Amino acid sequence: MTLQYRCQDAVAEIHLDDGKVNAMSNDWFASLNQALDRAEKEEASAVIIRGRARMFSAGLDLKWLPTLDREGIGDMLQKFSSTMLRVWNFPIPTIAAVTGHAVAGGCVLASACDKRFGLRGDFRIQMNEVLVRMAIPSWAAVICASSWSQPELDDLLLFGRPFSPDDAHALGFLHGLADTEDGVLELAGEAARACALLDRRSFAVSKQRLRGPETERARALVPTER
Repeated sequence: MTLQYRCQDAVAEIHLDDGKVNAMSNDWFASLNQALDRAEKEEASAVIIRGRARMFSAGLDLKWLPTLDREGIGDMLQKFSSTMLRVWNFPIPTIAAVTGHAVAGGCVLASACDKRFGLRGDFRIQMNEVLVRMAIPSWAAVICASSWSQPELDDLLLFGRPFSPDDAHALGFLHGLADTEDGVLELAGEAARACALLDRRSFAVSKQRLRGPETERARALVPTER
């Protein structure tokens, strides 16, 4: 399966694994939203989103995109933006276990999580849109700006600079690093278990107050951006 869900000891885990690059499509967005629905219904204290070995996600399925007509592109952009913004505003703490490359949409997904832990190695954390003749959507820029600081934010979004896990950790994007995939999952698990101390309602309301205005501005721009 592309996406697997489990909830144990009040910690929900969403495991992304399509056997390849964890490419995003409309079906992928639907599956992620269903998993988030389950986490809310089960009142999880935290949600871990983890990748497969050496790959968090490479973003949108580039083989699928050219098959879409104008209406299909618009539908995809709505699903893409609404899913990423949902993660960014999710009322439950979210933790990314970045087990390898996080490129384009994969970088946005990691940025949308509240905490991020990465795997040391020859991996890229990158927004490569400007290198492949695409403009950064406003909503994606808003999400990335919440987890990257200047001047590295400009390097990320305007110049397509790839960051290594060590770079990203030194800059504060990653909250911790491990030498093995299991080590990344252990760091994510420790952070998730600590979230059990948080008051659910206070966390949800605080996040909405922090991110709500920027989210509404970004959502308003989605229909006009192609």
